[in-house]
Amino acid sequence: MGRACSKPLYALSLHPQATHSFSTTAISAASQDFISLCSKGHLKQAFTIYFSHIWSDPPLFSHLLKECIERHSFPLAQQLHSLIITAGCSRDRFVSNHLMSAYSKLGHLKGSVKVFDKMPNRNVMSFNILIGGYIQSGELDCAIELFEQMIERNLATWNAIITGMVQFEFNEEALNMFSRMHSLGFLPDYYALGSALRGCAGLKDLSRGNQIHGYSVRSGLEFDLVVGSSLAHMYMKCGSLREGERVIQSMPVHNIVACNTLIAGKYQNGCSEGALNQYKIMRMAGFRPNKITLVSIISSCSELTTLGQSLQVHAEVIKAGATLDVSVVSSLVSMYSRCGCLDDAVKVFDQREGAENDLVLWSSMISAYGFHGKGKEVVEVFKRMEHVGLKPNEVTFLSLLYACSHCGLKDEGLQYFDLMVKKYGLEPRLEHYTCVVDLLGRAGCLAEAESLIRSMPVKPDTVTWKTLLSACKIHKNADLSRRIAEEIVKMDPQDSASYVLLSNIQASAKRWHDVSEVRKAMRERMVKKEPGISWFELKNEIHHFVMGDKSHPQSKKIDLYLTELMAELKLHGYVPDLGAVLHDMDVEEKEDNLGHHSEKLAIAFALMNMPLGVPIRIMKNLRVCGDCHVVMKYISKVKNREITVRDASRFHHFKNGHCSCGDYCN
Repeated sequence: MGRACSKPLYALSLHPQATHSFSTTAISAASQDFISLCSKGHLKQAFTIYFSHIWSDPPLFSHLLKECIERHSFPLAQQLHSLIITAGCSRDRFVSNHLMSAYSKLGHLKGSVKVFDKMPNRNVMSFNILIGGYIQSGELDCAIELFEQMIERNLATWNAIITGMVQFEFNEEALNMFSRMHSLGFLPDYYALGSALRGCAGLKDLSRGNQIHGYSVRSGLEFDLVVGSSLAHMYMKCGSLREGERVIQSMPVHNIVACNTLIAGKYQNGCSEGALNQYKIMRMAGFRPNKITLVSIISSCSELTTLGQSLQVHAEVIKAGATLDVSVVSSLVSMYSRCGCLDDAVKVFDQREGAENDLVLWSSMISAYGFHGKGKEVVEVFKRMEHVGLKPNEVTFLSLLYACSHCGLKDEGLQYFDLMVKKYGLEPRLEHYTCVVDLLGRAGCLAEAESLIRSMPVKPDTVTWKTLLSACKIHKNADLSRRIAEEIVKMDPQDSASYVLLSNIQASAKRWHDVSEVRKAMRERMVKKEPGISWFELKNEIHHFVMGDKSHPQSKKIDLYLTELMAELKLHGYVPDLGAVLHDMDVEEKEDNLGHHSEKLAIAFALMNMPLGVPIRIMKNLRVCGDCHVVMKYISKVKNREITVRDASRFHHFKNGHCSCGDYCN
């Protein structure tokens, strides 16, 4: 908070008739002294010495009102409002405009509306201030209504309403308003172009974005920092990463906004490593990261799951003094969670300051616990969140339902879905229904899950059907899987995951003819299976592994170690799950195929290169297969290692022969 007056301003003053009168020359000098004192924050001194002078020069009230904004003091603004009325200055348009501005910026829209309603003579500025106040308070409809009432508008009016529409994601309406402004003869400035480009980015409308780019070139505004950054943002949002980079590189001067645009663009286009490299370049250029930079970098670390880099970025957060920023803290919770460090995520959450009532942060913690299979903790955090008075939103319930589906909490998940609708009045989206399908499917209620898909009020997508198909794989229901796969192929004939899942299910049932039919369909439709990739971080270097790939420098040693490891595990009771092999071949070939899955290659490399007793973290782009899941349990016991595996679905924590998922996911 700003500085506060110990006494009301009017308690320090004399009646204007009892004060010394000023000459014209003295008034000018007094005005300058008054303004100087206000700008230095000496408000009481300025008011005490020049009290009567303010009466003779009402515009000076504007400097007092600016100080109210600087001090974030609504009571002070109210005092000045009373004095303005007493001084007979309430009809002065200049003073009233500043009073409206103070009320709006201090978050007291009603005061601003009250002043506006009582103004006998308004100008464009009066309307613009109130439009800005409405937008700041989230009342876009009122802002648009006031805008349409205006007889006269200036460029600032159009800029305000277009920016407001973009801010509230009415991007199509904003672009229509931009066109309307231009057709009426207003020439867009850098501010209007920036807003219009953000509207194009929101719609991912590259065509109109190109048109506005052309206009900015013709107007000579292409290299303006605001326009250039907005152009780059638009291109990157539309998937044109290279074009966005060209725009940034062509700008004669860079600032932190341009750097942030490039970093965020790389991350959003799946180039997280590029985002981290760009961050290093930005730091070498002397720019200090702000919270926007940090959120993008933390998100990139989350995507790459590089713990070494993540720890460095957390140190940067502390250096930048951003540990109190809620968006940064929420991102840190997610980052540590995705890197497999749940304890660190909990530590960041528990050390939060000033974010007790932030819904995003609580939702992030619920999601982290769910991702790591901590069902009991998920329920506890949700209850704590409700206890502190937070009202969960759609995102919170999505995290909650996801957690319940992965922790085997079927009854609790259905209760939360019911709570979402009946208690909180939230309308479930497709993602919520998909979570419930997953909840039912994993619990073995396949018919109920299919019935829900066919009866829900929103149209299912391929993700919803694939969720049920995955459940068919878990419960080895070959007949239902064929019917579900047909639904997916109708919607997306090129979806490789559905073919692979179906082939896997048919192979488990030893229906080799059906497996051949699925593979034939894939060849005819030129559908390519996404290869399974596992990776492991060693000394800040990422090592990737793919079955059949012999390019790794230690490939021969890994193969030899794996052979010895599998033999050792068999002595302790491990039996290969040959049903997980999707080809009809002899037992020896199946075992060899099974023994070289990417996650097994990664764990072998890790065991060979990590000191004894050090926990191992492995990441995989697809789900861990059932046999690999069993192998990890045996290794954790036989080698006395804690192993964390993150697959496309969740985290698995292996310790002493057990997995945190309780074998619920396989």
